Amino acid sequence: MRLLRLTAALLLVQWLAHAPPLTAQQRSDSAPTFAALVARLSEPGGYFDSDNIITNEASYLQVASQLSKVGARGGIYMGVGPDQNFSYIALVRPAVALMVDIRRDNLLEHLLFKSLFVVARNRLEYLCLLLGKPVPQDIDRWTGRPTADVLAYIGRTPTDSNAVRSARSASNARITAFGVPLDARDRATIDAYRAEFVASGLDTRYSSLGRNNRSDYPSFGQLIRATDRSGKEISYLAEEDAFQYVRSMERRDRIIPVVCNVAGSTAMRAIARYATENNLAVSAFYLSNVEQYLIQRDQGFDRYVANVRALPHNASSVIIRSYFGRFGQTHPLYVPGPGNVSTSMIEPIDSFLRRAAARQIGGYSDLVFSGFVSP
Repeated sequence: MRLLRLTAALLLVQWLAHAPPLTAQQRSDSAPTFAALVARLSEPGGYFDSDNIITNEASYLQVASQLSKVGARGGIYMGVGPDQNFSYIALVRPAVALMVDIRRDNLLEHLLFKSLFVVARNRLEYLCLLLGKPVPQDIDRWTGRPTADVLAYIGRTPTDSNAVRSARSASNARITAFGVPLDARDRATIDAYRAEFVASGLDTRYSSLGRNNRSDYPSFGQLIRATDRSGKEISYLAEEDAFQYVRSMERRDRIIPVVCNVAGSTAMRAIARYATENNLAVSAFYLSNVEQYLIQRDQGFDRYVANVRALPHNASSVIIRSYFGRFGQTHPLYVPGPGNVSTSMIEPIDSFLRRAAARQIGGYSDLVFSGFVSP
């Protein structure tokens, strides 16, 4: 068994060393353009009291029919947090996606994801590289295989220390090549995220600092198999076409991580200028429950509203938000299910701005119980 694992690890090293290269044009333009845009749009990082390694929203795909209903498509996608954004990107099919988050750690985690996307030929290879599993020799034959088969391979295959070391080394080299300046703390954070995925695998979960609620939230494996309101599995790791679209975006440097306070005065304005310069409207802006904190804690809601108003948008542009039902009210859109403590919804940006201008949003309940689009 040890010999088999060593052989698999050596094969992984050989493949990573001979991975399909980018074109000459991509090699010459990719890192400077990507890194320069990250720097141009970002601001100094801030603090949030959760690690956010993955989302805690089992409901996140239940807005799929609403996104289709309003025609949110193309343009610029914006979203907070880690990889749940990839599923929204696959649904919206934007020209550019900006991963905006007040935490610099989120930018670092997206560099990790990018380093794996650029070489992973399919969903299984991506998961193997992320979770420290040996890549099977017939990996090309796994493209398009049922999600159950992919997850079964991950579940039955032991984590391999040689595969972990090889993937880490190759991933870190690619991250360096992206050109984003990183210090020792940044690199340690990336390694910590990688180690958590390797240690916990498909049971990786969201956790909040100082709150013992980790077990309440869905696992990475559950999120991969999350469904829309009709019961169809549509995450970026449940559909090969969705994965390949996100992969193409990553390889073309169209997914840009940005350190951004949505109620701040720097990054959001830089994003608005960038969108205007490129004649792009924001199609969807995923905020999870950030607005709750702006209303209840930081007193930055009005600044956030002004920032949203400045973003180029149109009649199809929407905000995607989440409600966690901690105010004694069950949301009309809530769908019960394992690990589901949230309700996801969308509201047209025009509707949100009208309500804000009319002072109809006095509290968080006003925000989430009105204005939402029905499935």
